[in-house]
Amino acid sequence: MKRIAWHQYFMAQSHLLALRSTCTRLTVGATIVRDKRIIAGGYNGSIAGGDHCIDEGCYVIDNHCVRTIHAEMNALLQCAKFGVGTDGAEIYVTHFPCLQCCKAIVQAGIKTVYYAEDYKNHPYAAELFQQAEVRVEKVPFHEKSLDPKNKEKSGFVLQLIEELRHKGGDPEAIEKYEKQYIDLFNE
Repeated sequence: MKRIAWHQYFMAQSHLLALRSTCTRLTVGATIVRDKRIIAGGYNGSIAGGDHCIDEGCYVIDNHCVRTIHAEMNALLQCAKFGVGTDGAEIYVTHFPCLQCCKAIVQAGIKTVYYAEDYKNHPYAAELFQQAEVRVEKVPFHEKSLDPKNKEKSGFVLQLIEELRHKGGDPEAIEKYEKQYIDLFNE
């Protein structure tokens, strides 16, 4: 069995955290790591015990939901709450950090930001990361890295499609299945 690569492992954790998000505009997860150990995680959502966007709707001011605390901030605040140092740590985020989160990441002493998807990448955030000598690297997340049987499943579906074709199945249906296969397995 092949082990999942470190970047994919930590990025998977961030994507899993994003599933807890309570904001309806964008789901984001962040994982703070030091010495290949997870020290904190966060997702974008409301304050503990507060109203959530999924229940009350987003509270938007100047095109920004002010009800939500960003995933990066939640992870950093978790470290502060429990007395866990972040100096020299790395952060894995599902999306490029906003300008405010960028400044908090720099001030927290985080030295590397890994993100999976571009999202309104602010040029000043990139400039601040560069000034603070924070390394930034895009690490696309590969969901299939989480499924050790992905190749077997992919092969099985292809085999079924070929059997349908061989037995004279409806060409339109087969074409539809092939498109679904491509979408599902990113082949």
